Parts: sequence; structure tokens; C-alpha cells
Amino acid sequence: MKILITGGAGFIGSAFTRQAVLKDYQIIVIDNLDYAGDLKRLGEIKKQIRFFKADICEPSKINSIFKKEKPQILVNFAAQTHVDRSIKEPTIFINNNIVGMQVLLEAARKYNIDKFLHISTDEIYGEIEQGEFFEDSPPNPSSPYAASKAAADLLLKSYMRTYKFPGIIVRPCNNYGPWQYPEKLIPLTILKILCNKKIPVYAEGKNVREWLYVEDCARGIAEIMEKGIRGEIYNLGSGEEKQNIEVVRAILNLLNKDESAIEFVKDRPGHDIRYKLNSQKVLQKVGWQPKVRFAEGIKRTVDWCLEHKDWLLSK
Repeated sequence: MKILITGGAGFIGSAFTRQAVLKDYQIIVIDNLDYAGDLKRLGEIKKQIRFFKADICEPSKINSIFKKEKPQILVNFAAQTHVDRSIKEPTIFINNNIVGMQVLLEAARKYNIDKFLHISTDEIYGEIEQGEFFEDSPPNPSSPYAASKAAADLLLKSYMRTYKFPGIIVRPCNNYGPWQYPEKLIPLTILKILCNKKIPVYAEGKNVREWLYVEDCARGIAEIMEKGIRGEIYNLGSGEEKQNIEVVRAILNLLNKDESAIEFVKDRPGHDIRYKLNSQKVLQKVGWQPKVRFAEGIKRTVDWCLEHKDWLLSK
């Protein structure tokens, strides 16, 4: 089986790629290696993959790769992902996350892909103060990032309806773990501590997220790829909710630092108060559930960052 992985040098994409090579798939990776992409994430498996530096917004390059490699499955991680950046530069997110998606869909349709997995996000649902989101909950995105991902989902759904396209949508919750670029809360907090700088926390830090260890997420995507049904959507949540301030305190505790390192800053515009996924469908239909609890995962992440301090400090 030949799998094309877009965004495979990114945080979640590389975790998936590292797992996929263990199953003896033929792996082709596309990544444009922008600020958040890094081939070091694939260093241990570089001889087991074929890599193309390419932008998914370039139809001629993408089509040439499809024509040459003839993949049977495409797993799309390629995206701009940081909410704060989308607020400052929304055009980049529209181009990459929507236009790039359409380029991939057309290439996949032209070359008769067997299965197209699109990695979306829980943020497309917007916020929910009580209860949880199901796969059929309506999109209600709050940021340009979330809106661009929701648009990509809807575009794929339109292809599934109109062209009988073999798509699957996966919506994970917040991921964390080794190799995460330090603009996200957890690696940024660790980096600030290592540099003896203040840790910026929005408002009072009471925004709630569901936290999923990246290796669990990658395994879930792999199991959906193998067992999931074309045309379906799958939420991928951990069930572990934490306020942002709780996450920061957990890291401070692991690094023997006190809360004087925290600096509460003005909240970002449109900041969602809480996300929560219902993930019973993937448990019942695919058999996936997370293995790494937050307490263990955050310790693994802090330990990894200490061991790879040079990489973190270089970002």
C-alpha cells in the first residue's frame, strides 16, 4: 500500500509518518518546510520514505507527484494551524487551508485515489460551555483558522456528495508531545521557563481544552485509515479536559518552578472558552481509545524538551 502524507514534516504529520513506516507501507511525504516544518522530525526514518518539498497550493507540482508515485491513500495534514497567526494574517490560512485542499482534491480525483483522509480540528465546532460536540454538530468557527478548516471540511463533503469521492474527515482535539513547535501553549511554556522569561497566559487562563498525546492521535488516525468508512467523520478526543492555567501549573511543577513565572496578558479576540468532543463513534466503530493519560504525557513531553533543548531553543 502506497500512502501519500501531506504536511508529513509537521508536528502531528511526522508522528503519523513515524508510525506508518513501522507497518511496511510505502510512504511518500510532501511538505513545504515552512517555519513549522522540520525534516529533523523524520531523521530516524529518512531512508524509509520518499520526500518531496512542495506546496499543496501548486497544482503542477502536486499533479506531477501524483502522476509519478500513484498513491492509493492520501492523508492530509498540510495546513496553517496557529490561531494567533490566523488573526494577524488570515489570507495565508485561506490560501493554504482552502485553496490547497481543493488542489489536493482535484489531483486525488484525477488519479483515482482509493481513500482520502483529511485531518481537521475540534475548533471547527466553535465553543461549548456545557456538553460536547458530536460529528453531526454544525460548524460554528470563531477564528480565521477554524473557519478555514471548516471550509476545507465542507469542500471535502461536497466532493463526497457530488463525485462519490472516497473521503474521511478526522477531527482531533488539542495535541501535545515531542517535536511541537513552540508557539503552542505547552512547548511555549517550557521554552519560556528554560529562557527564564515570563509565561504569557491569556486572561485568567480558564479556557478549557481536551488534551491528546500526539502518539495516541497518530495511532487513531492510522486505525481510522485502516478501519474507517469512506464518507464518515470521526471525532478524536482524549476525554481529559484541562484549563490552560492547570496545564501551565503542571509544567511548572515538573520543572520545580513557582507561579511567579506566569504573566496574565490581554485575551485574544474571539477566544473560545471550551471545546469537548464526544468520541464514542471512533471507539465503537474503529476500536480506538487513547492510552497515554495527561499526567504521563506531560512528563514525557517535558523530559523530551529537556533532552532536546537545542532544538527547542533554535525555534
